[in-house]
Amino acid sequence: EDAVEDKTEEGEAISVTGGHFKWGPKDPTVLKDINLNVKEGSLTAVVGSVGSGKSSLISAMLGELHKESGRVAVNGKKIAYVPQQAWIQNSPLKENIIFNLEADEEKYKGVVESCALTTDLAILPAGDQTEIGEKGINLSGGQKQRVSLARAVLSNRLGMLLDDTLSAVDPSTEHRILNGLVESRRGRTVIATTHRLSVTSDADLILVLDQGQVRERGTHEQLVQANGLYANAWRLQTEERALKTGGDTTQGEARSQ
Repeated sequence: EDAVEDKTEEGEAISVTGGHFKWGPKDPTVLKDINLNVKEGSLTAVVGSVGSGKSSLISAMLGELHKESGRVAVNGKKIAYVPQQAWIQNSPLKENIIFNLEADEEKYKGVVESCALTTDLAILPAGDQTEIGEKGINLSGGQKQRVSLARAVLSNRLGMLLDDTLSAVDPSTEHRILNGLVESRRGRTVIATTHRLSVTSDADLILVLDQGQVRERGTHEQLVQANGLYANAWRLQTEERALKTGGDTTQGEARSQ
């Protein structure tokens, strides 16, 4: 049975109803009682501690998990998936972005800009014609992630699933890219897992996972006021940033209001 359907309600990009999932028929359940509706053109942030089920939720949306029960629906199944570990081929950087896609120069440059690669291209020895070595050996982790993301953005998919895709870039860049992906094209839906709560403040919806279940959901302001798991984690990360920046929690971070 196909785990993913292509019939969502009007205005929905992805919905999961009564979802229980495991990696294989004989494996233990990793996601329990998942219910969510992601609106078209929205930014959803998925947060939680290591092992909470963030990556499993993305896999469930892709139809890669065994569905014990429930329903998963993706609008048209037109989804681009970008994992944390970027796939890079041994070819010029521009070819790594365009790959087999058709794109005019103006569109390509717009994608490079939206993925914060413009400065990187300026310092590479041959710009976007720089030959990228095996597995991207001459690129940093953050550069490889943004090249992989640019390839997905250029694909013009209306839905994007990002599994900790921008973990190797600084928080302010991650925040700017995530919000820019939605704002640059009306109708694009972005679902991103992240361990940085500082980049979630402008998300339309935040899902807080714990032990394979969605424990909390809402906007940043709603979850901070609820004083639950998200609020506790937010305070801890804010205190850590204050220690690192000498008391300035705004340096290089997203706005919290």
